[in-house]
Amino acid sequence: MSGHSKWATIKHKKAATDAKRGKIFTRLIKEIQIAAKSGGDPDGNPRLRTAILAAKNVSMPSDNIKKAIMRGTGELEGGQIDEIMFEGYGPGGAAVLVAVATDNRNRTVSEIRHVFSKNGGNLGEQGSVAWMFDRKSQIVIEKDLASEDQLMNLVLDAGAEDLKDSGDTWEVISDPGMHDKVLEAIQNAKIETVSAEVAMVPRNLVKLEGKNAQGMLKLNDALEDHDDVQNVYSNFDVDEEEVAALA
Repeated sequence: MSGHSKWATIKHKKAATDAKRGKIFTRLIKEIQIAAKSGGDPDGNPRLRTAILAAKNVSMPSDNIKKAIMRGTGELEGGQIDEIMFEGYGPGGAAVLVAVATDNRNRTVSEIRHVFSKNGGNLGEQGSVAWMFDRKSQIVIEKDLASEDQLMNLVLDAGAEDLKDSGDTWEVISDPGMHDKVLEAIQNAKIETVSAEVAMVPRNLVKLEGKNAQGMLKLNDALEDHDDVQNVYSNFDVDEEEVAALA
């Protein structure tokens, strides 16, 4: 088992808040539309299958899912969405990846650049920070729902690579190709998940404190609040006290 990251816990608590606000629905609908461009059959489209599972986990109505797939395949209008991955740095030199889905590339590029500069960060060139991350399946589970030994044996047998201690939660890390199998094993064991996605996971964490921590948290929140932003990935870690000071 590796890596204790309090920030991971904080991030997923925020994700729960986003779900209550309904914001997660908008992001998942965009992800389904984008994934469906490669084919509307989830059995032959792993990305679409993962997006549909994520939508069902937050109780998205089946009709919403169906319409999003049809927009992606072109059967309904409104599926013209481009993906952009921005790379940059935040306060304290933390690496930041911003996954965006937009119907107006020029507008979004300008707005994301402004968010970085306004909050003490700066955009980098393509490839400047992406090498610090690996694309992995990331499944998050509340600690009180499973013991370390129980979860470790379960997920490793299913093909997971690692189990990380993230404070109040466990993070199960796997190769993206094993996402469905590991998630199915967890669900078959009747263990609920906080989130389950294929994400960009940092290889190493950078601890931030004081002004750098506060500045990075503000930048992260500003990016996540942007309507076109699907996900924000970073390699920074902070203590919960820093988050409390910002509240």
